[in-house]
Amino acid sequence: MKSLKLRGVLAAAALALTAGAASSVFAQESVLRVAMTAADIPDWTGAPDQGYEGMRFAGYTMYDALGLWDLSSSDKAADVVPGLATSWEVDPTNNLLWTYHLREGVKFHDGCPWNADSAIWNFARVMDTSAPQFNARHATQQGSGVVNVASVEKVDDLTIKITTKVPASLLPYDLAMFLMISNCGVEAVGNDYAKFGEKPAGTGPYKFDRLVPRERLELVKNAEYWNPDRVPKQDRVILLPMPEASTRAAALMSGQVDFVEAPSPDTIPVLEGAGMQIITVPYPHNWNYLLKVDSGPFSDVRVRKAANMAINRQDMVDMLQGVATAGYNTLIESQAWYGTPPVYEYDEAGARALLEEAGCMPCKVKIGISTSGSGQMQPLPMNELVKEQLDAAGFEVELVPMDWNALIGVFFQGATASGFDGINFSMAPIDASQGIIKKWMTEYAAPACCNWGTYSNPKVDELGAAALAEFDQAKRDALLTEMNNTVMADAPELFIVHDLNPRALSPKLTGFVQAQSWFQDLTPIVVNP
Repeated sequence: MKSLKLRGVLAAAALALTAGAASSVFAQESVLRVAMTAADIPDWTGAPDQGYEGMRFAGYTMYDALGLWDLSSSDKAADVVPGLATSWEVDPTNNLLWTYHLREGVKFHDGCPWNADSAIWNFARVMDTSAPQFNARHATQQGSGVVNVASVEKVDDLTIKITTKVPASLLPYDLAMFLMISNCGVEAVGNDYAKFGEKPAGTGPYKFDRLVPRERLELVKNAEYWNPDRVPKQDRVILLPMPEASTRAAALMSGQVDFVEAPSPDTIPVLEGAGMQIITVPYPHNWNYLLKVDSGPFSDVRVRKAANMAINRQDMVDMLQGVATAGYNTLIESQAWYGTPPVYEYDEAGARALLEEAGCMPCKVKIGISTSGSGQMQPLPMNELVKEQLDAAGFEVELVPMDWNALIGVFFQGATASGFDGINFSMAPIDASQGIIKKWMTEYAAPACCNWGTYSNPKVDELGAAALAEFDQAKRDALLTEMNNTVMADAPELFIVHDLNPRALSPKLTGFVQAQSWFQDLTPIVVNP
């Protein structure tokens, strides 16, 4: 503990020196300084890594998608609203064909016009391996948003038609995750994305200014942003990677940052006592173990149920000092598709009996975990508690820690080739596409998307296909609810907790609204003297 605190103090001191050197440069500017949980700067070229924290700070800040998340309220779940497209509709006679109407008059930060040509160029960037602009890394990071897209064609300068591979009633949610970058900017450097990264251009409310590798990413206000309601209230945002929670807290307390992601529960009372703002809002954010279910110990449903029965979730909530709630499902109860799934209550003796019945005693499992990262909460102490509880019920857990981006690579790779029986990987079931369809249908097993453990159930696939083909929301919600109930009965994950998503802000900040979403809007924040 002493060494952890010392590292935090030293890191804060180093940051103070850096900030002091820069203070004269930014003396006339309004500057928002953000401490991220990431260990490095997320990719800033339009295909963010570092999980959804990367999308939050290096994605939707500089770039837009055809649809955008409405992040203006903490009272309701964020939904998709028009972005670079003003509207869209599916053909009433052909549910594979969508028309998207593009926003007129928008320019990328480098002056390149946004139009149908740039939209089609962007789709090819991640879909067409023969296109000169195709980028494999971008395809990995952004490909899940277009996984159901078969083709895109130009109707006129401000209209495109998108044909899907299968009926895809949730396509607007998928495309809200697909960021548009400047085709002119990439072509000007011969499709060299490293060179594009020296002066990247999107259409978002912030523009790239400068990067200090592994230290900071600086963005400046886009005063000409197409949505006047979201022109930033600050002149500059500085994004700083700080994977250690103690370092983030020390930096906030010393006045070197203004906005801290995921303060550790034990520092919250201290931060509050110092006048910092602690903001929590429940939204779909589960902290679970994804399980490999096609082979190995977790291919037996009895072992999966045993794991769920071995977890005393209240112990975890207590350790986190109430900044989480017990999780028995991928979804949270307020979501429309939660249904009436089985609840795996804590029962250590029952868990042990199931393991003995399954002939897995001790039941050896290897779990990949991260040391920090977007949505991972406080991964090291939390995973130690999970291991302790599983081991007490008859498991023998080997935890393998790694950098967050390395664990994301394991996720994209899929369970089959991973060498792990499970991974602790926080997920964002913020819509039915991400939270149910792509998570459980067989066809979305890695690398197609998000079914890491290769879960497969013919009934679930049938319900999912029916939901994708249903454009009446009430009927689709009923199918998704039945789908979720069916999946949860198979216990395909180890459900642990849902995060209450704490953030700590300097008392100098006003205007921030913590949306019910993994994504947050920095533009309304005012940095007061």
